[in-house]
Order: sequence, then C-alpha cells, then structure tokens
Amino acid sequence: MLCTVAPAVGSFRAGTNTLNIVVCHNYFRERGGEDQVFEDEVGLLRAAGHHVTEFVRRNTEMSGIDVSLTAVQAPWNRSAYNELLETARSVSADVVHIHNTLPQLSPAVFKAARTSGAAVVHTLHNYRWACPKGILFRDGKPCEECLGLTVPWPAIRYGCYRGSRTGSTVVATTLAVHNLLGTPQSADAYIAAGTFIKEKMTEAGLPGERIHLKPNFLDPDPGPGAGAGGFAMYLGRLSPEKKVDTLLEAWELLEQPLPLKISGDGPLRPQVEAAAAHMPNIDYLGFAPREEVNRLLGEAGFLVFTSGTYEAQPLTILESFARGTPVIAGRLGAMATMIDDGVTGWLFEPGDAAGLAQLVSDAFEDPGTLQEMRSSVRAEFEAKYSIEHNLDRLLEIYREAMDYRDVRQRSTT
Repeated sequence: MLCTVAPAVGSFRAGTNTLNIVVCHNYFRERGGEDQVFEDEVGLLRAAGHHVTEFVRRNTEMSGIDVSLTAVQAPWNRSAYNELLETARSVSADVVHIHNTLPQLSPAVFKAARTSGAAVVHTLHNYRWACPKGILFRDGKPCEECLGLTVPWPAIRYGCYRGSRTGSTVVATTLAVHNLLGTPQSADAYIAAGTFIKEKMTEAGLPGERIHLKPNFLDPDPGPGAGAGGFAMYLGRLSPEKKVDTLLEAWELLEQPLPLKISGDGPLRPQVEAAAAHMPNIDYLGFAPREEVNRLLGEAGFLVFTSGTYEAQPLTILESFARGTPVIAGRLGAMATMIDDGVTGWLFEPGDAAGLAQLVSDAFEDPGTLQEMRSSVRAEFEAKYSIEHNLDRLLEIYREAMDYRDVRQRSTT
C-alpha cells in the first residue's frame, strides 16, 4: 500500500482555491487504461497546485496468502476502511476521489470517505456495479443479464469472473451486500467518460442526475503524426473480449497481404504469434513501450480497434486521435459515439471479419482519403480530449460534489 501524506496546504471550504484531495486506486496485476487515467489526473491536479494524497493498493505486491485473505475481505476490508478514514481526516480532505476498489480496497472505502466528512467522487471506469466481470460481456458477445439485479446470480452460474465460480461468488456477493447497503448510490458525484456508460449505469440503478460527463485526456500530447508508414496498427490486450480472432480472420480474408503491426499481450498471444509466423505481413511487436507506441501510431495509416465489449472510453482511440490517425472500430458502445463514421474513421458490425476486411482494403486503396481525414481526426482530439479543458471540468465536478455533500449533511442534522 502506498499512502503519501503531507500537511494540508489549503482548503476550498476555507475560501482559497486550493483543494485537499485524497485519490484512491487499486492497481490490477496487468496495467490498463484505468491506471493511466488515475496517474494523469493526479499529475494534472498537482501541477495546478492542489494537495493530492494517494491511497493505493497494488495487486502485484500480493502473496499467495494475501490473495486468500483478500477474497475474504473483498466485501469489507476493515483495514482499508480505517486507514482511509484516518488519512482523509489527517489532511482535512475536501474530496475523496475513488477509482478502482477491487479487490483490496473493497467498497468499504466509500463508507470511510463519507464518514470523514469529505465529498465523495467516483469514476466509472467500467460496469462493475452492474456486472461482476466489469465489462458486460460473456460467450463472445455483450451480456446484460446482471444489469439491475440486486444479487447478480447469473455471474455465479456462468463463472464470469476470471472463469471461476468461486471467484464469481466472491465478487457477486460483494456486489449483493453493497447493493443492499446502498453503497453504489452513496457517492456525491460520479464521473463517466461518455454518454454510453452513463446511460448503462443509470439503468443499473446509479443516480443519473449525479453522473457527470468528463472525457479522458492525454498528457503529454504527442502531437499529430505524418501517417506515412503504410501499415495498419492494432494496440491492446490480446484477449477474447477484444475480438483478436476477428482481427486475424479479417487479415486472412484480405486479397492483398496488407501490413499490420500488433502491440500488446494477453492470453491470446500464442494465437497472434502463430498468425505472424505464417503471414509475413503481420508483425507482432510484443508489449511495446508507450514512446514506441506513440511513434507507430503517428506512422500508421489507421488503427484497428476490434473490441467486442461496450468499453467506457478507450485510451487507445484517444492516443490514435492525438496522432491524427483514423480508427476502424466495431459499431458498439463507446466506439459508436466516439467515431464519426467516414470523418474520423469507419465503423463495422462487431465480429464481422468480412466487413472489417472490406473496410481495411478500401482504406489502403485510397491513401489520399486517409491523409485528408487526419486533420479532422486531430481536430476531434483537440476539441474533446486535450488537457486544456479537463482540469476545469474535473474541478467543476468536485465543487458540485461538495455542494451536494453540504446539502446531504444539512438534511441529516
């Protein structure tokens, strides 16, 4: 656990412009977009002069004993509750901002944050309050069987969490307990990166009027690239829900051996390595460093994003937009709202390898259109996903959360 605490340097409630903020996050073993958003927002707030205390757990530091203990503590980690309550009080926190809590922090941190007197803000990185697996995806397609259920029993039946009925029982029980306690509805403000996740989580029972839209951002901005590399790019986790099989099948269907570079890692890595071994036009790069990814995205003609899940707001697409690189993605969830079909990229029916292959062929055959699109793609990034307006929006949400907290507290006195 990392808990960086320093003396309070100001308070919004005291009439200054400086906020004391505790930001909570549980890192998974494999790094993902949630970690990047957490780190970028902490850096953004600190650069603006706000006092930020990190309250963090890292699953990479867990031993076998820790894993067993965490399974028991998943519904309510008393240690995390006590430590966060003490931390928030010690820095006179104005806001406790909660990102991921699974599995070590547990939803107990919501109660600790409220008890401390701080306003509670929660970023909805995924669909965890509606789905033990967190992605509303099962058997190769979107699944909403647990959406709106107090006890998400279908997840146990299907063993949705990591393919384990035992693990699914632990997570489903955690959700059931906290649904009964009202924990999912207890934050003073929620942050959703896009309209799709806001709508789904409202369907799941979260208070839609307190779910505020704020897109993700990139820092630093890598700037536009030339897009002259003559290849397509896939960047992301190599796993079933990302529909890597659709990507590889589409490349098998291409009449011409068009170049594809793949960066990422995951359980389907052997499948990708096998495809690269018998198709010379596929170059598997392993898990490339961020600097190399930025360079490649700037050179790529377009990014292929085949995910079969709803997603929230994929940072991969933002990274592509920042470089001015168009995106071909499935017409599903957040992707359908992020990509303007024919302007910043193209959309295909999820899982349709033939449809994807046709779009890829058309794009390669018309490099002039690809180049013309790059200015529109970059303009989309600058208008929605750059850092300039993100701080103001985040602070606005914090203040709305504090206002709601004040009304809530007055109503109970």
